[in-house]
Amino acid sequence: MTDYTTVSIPKDLADRVEDTIEGTSFSSTSDLVRFLLRSIVIQHQRSGNLSEAEFEEIARQLQDLGYLHD
Repeated sequence: MTDYTTVSIPKDLADRVEDTIEGTSFSSTSDLVRFLLRSIVIQHQRSGNLSEAEFEEIARQLQDLGYLHD
C-alpha cells in the first residue's frame, strides 16, 4: 500500500490547473502534480544531477503551460 502526503498550492493555481486539465487524461490536480514531480525526479535520476540550465528549462516549460508565474 502506498502512503500519501499532502502538498499545498495556492487556490488560484489549483483553479487554473483544473481549467487546464479539463479534457485531458488527468483526472485531478493531484494526478498532474504527481506526473510533473515524477517526471522531474526521473530526469534527475537519469542525469545524476539536474543542472541549473535543466532546472530552468523545466521551469520555463511549466511557465509556458501556465503552472508558474514570474
